[in-house]
Amino acid sequence: MTGIESAFAQHLDDVLALSHAINADPELAFEEHRTSAAITDVLARHGFAVEKSVADLPTAFVASVGSGDLVFGICAEMDALPGIGHGCGHNTIAAAAVGAALALAPFADELGLTLKVFGTPAEERGTGKEIMVNRGVFAGTHAAMMVHPSLKDVVSPQFRASRSWRIEYAGRGGHASRPWNALNAADAVVVAQTAIGLLRQQLRDGVRVHCVVQEAGSAVNVIPDRVVAECMIRGDTITEVDEVWARVRRCFEAGALAAGTTVDFTTQPSLYREFRHDPDLAALFEAHAKTLGRTFPDYPDKLFGSTDMGNVSQVIPALHPMLSFDLPAEDGNHTAAFAAAAGSVEGDRFVRDGGLAMALTIADVARSAPIRARLMAPGN
Repeated sequence: MTGIESAFAQHLDDVLALSHAINADPELAFEEHRTSAAITDVLARHGFAVEKSVADLPTAFVASVGSGDLVFGICAEMDALPGIGHGCGHNTIAAAAVGAALALAPFADELGLTLKVFGTPAEERGTGKEIMVNRGVFAGTHAAMMVHPSLKDVVSPQFRASRSWRIEYAGRGGHASRPWNALNAADAVVVAQTAIGLLRQQLRDGVRVHCVVQEAGSAVNVIPDRVVAECMIRGDTITEVDEVWARVRRCFEAGALAAGTTVDFTTQPSLYREFRHDPDLAALFEAHAKTLGRTFPDYPDKLFGSTDMGNVSQVIPALHPMLSFDLPAEDGNHTAAFAAAAGSVEGDRFVRDGGLAMALTIADVARSAPIRARLMAPGN
C-alpha cells in the first residue's frame, strides 16, 4: 500500500461521516451554509488554508495546501434538489473531494504540488462554477477534476451545453362562465407547447427542449390572466443552444399571438457549457479506478445531462468521470431512491473508489514530467 493509499484509509471513516451528515441535511443552491461549513471545518483541521465567500458567493470557498508550482484543483459540489434532497449525490462528490485532498496533503510538497479544493455551490441551478470562473477563482490553476455518481462507470461522459429561460404570459382574467372578454394566458402556453412538440421533429438528433409550466391559474372557474413557464434547451454547444432558442422563442410568441396575450422572456442565470475532457487525466483515472474494481464498458450511450464543470473545462484542462451506484435503471439520478443510495453503502463505495482514484491520478500527474509540462505550459 502506498503512502497516499494509507493516508486515504486513515481518514476514510471521518470522510464517510461527512458524506452521511451532508446527505441527511440537504441544502438548495446558494444556500449550502451548513454543508460548506462542515467541509471547510474538516479541511482547516488538517492544515488547509481556507478562503471563504470567494467570488462574492457566501458558500463558495477555496481550501489550499502545499507550495508546489503545479496547481491542481478538486471540485466539491454541495447543493441538493428541491423535494428529494441529494438525488444527484453531491454529498458523495464533496466527500470524495475531501478524501482525495486529505490523502494528498502530506505529500503535496514532495510532489511539487499546490492542491486546491474548490467548494462550488449551485450546480443544480445557478451554475456557481460559471460565476467563479468569470470572477477569476480558477485563474492560476493548471487543471481540475471531480467525480460524480451515476448508474454507469464512464471515464469521459458526454455532457451537453444548456441554457434556460423564464416565459411569462399576461392576459385578462374573467369568470369562466362569461369568458368572451377574457384573454386566457393558459391557452397561450398550450399553443406554445403544441408548436414546440411539432418543432422537435425538425431538430437535430440529441437536441433537447424541456418545458415546465410553473404557474397557470388556481381555480377551475377563473380564467387565468398570468402563466409562468420555464424552458431549458440542451445541445452540443452553447452556440447550437442559442440557435435552437431562436426557433423555440417563436413558438412561445405564437402562443401569445393566438391567445391575444403579451409575453415576456427572461434569460435565467444557469449556463452550462460543453465539456472538454483531458485525455491524459482520463487515462490515468481509468487505470486507477480499474485497480479498485471499477469497469468501463463501451456503452453505446455515454450521453448524460449538463454540468457547470463544463464551464471550468473551457478555461483549464479538466476531467469529470462517472462512477456507478448499483441501482435499477429507474432509480437513476434526480430520484428519491438515488438520494437514499447516496447516504448508504452505495454512496460509501463511491466515495472510497472515487476519492482514492482521484488522489492517485493527481499524484501521477505531478510525477509525470511530460503531463506536468503540458499542463503548466503558457496558454494551455
